[in-house]
Amino acid sequence: MKGKVAYITGGTKGIGLGIAKRLLNAGMKVAISGRNAEDAIMVAQSLGSEDRVIGLGSDVTRPEDEINAVKAVMKTWGQLDVVIANAGIGVFNPVDTLSIKDWNKMIDTNLNGPFFTLKASMEALKASKGYYITIASLAGTNFFASGSGYNATKFGLVGFTQAAMLDLRPYDIKVSTIMPGSVASHFNGNQPDESDAWKIQPEDIGELVEDLLRMNPRTLPSKIEVRPTRPDKK
Repeated sequence: MKGKVAYITGGTKGIGLGIAKRLLNAGMKVAISGRNAEDAIMVAQSLGSEDRVIGLGSDVTRPEDEINAVKAVMKTWGQLDVVIANAGIGVFNPVDTLSIKDWNKMIDTNLNGPFFTLKASMEALKASKGYYITIASLAGTNFFASGSGYNATKFGLVGFTQAAMLDLRPYDIKVSTIMPGSVASHFNGNQPDESDAWKIQPEDIGELVEDLLRMNPRTLPSKIEVRPTRPDKK
């Protein structure tokens, strides 16, 4: 993994940041993006020197932003080996009160975003015979009340990723989706503290990503469900 390059959307906190830290520790070069360029740059500077990690401003709902982000990665390091579509949001209301604005916001970020990220990075991944990973959710297979919009996007993301996996295998591009349960992250306004100790930690997802990247190329775990071991301890 040393010297390979990863691009992580939504990489300034939570799961994305946990993955970034793990890949940097493994010797990779990492670009993280967020909607606020200043925040992304500040977080990147806290992680290491510019020759190892950079922060980029990109709104994944805007395809031109993702195109420019990938161009920046290629200009900096000349290659792109791993792309992790992690950026996501959730609004949880019963379907009769869920607003059209919030529905569209989730569709744009959780479903259009990973598509735009993949399209922007496609040629680079073909050149490197790289790896594309989406961060979905157990909500992509388990529906629940007040989750109609979120469920729709995560069910869709799982289906999109699995179909993309079949399309891209002939190019030796590996594609996986990770479906976490409860994670101690900033998702949906949560502020992680000691009460989140029972949850999956962001660094655990980072470890899982590293395991996928280290796996023998002949084997592809295309869909991975991961959940807290003891939710009864919450």
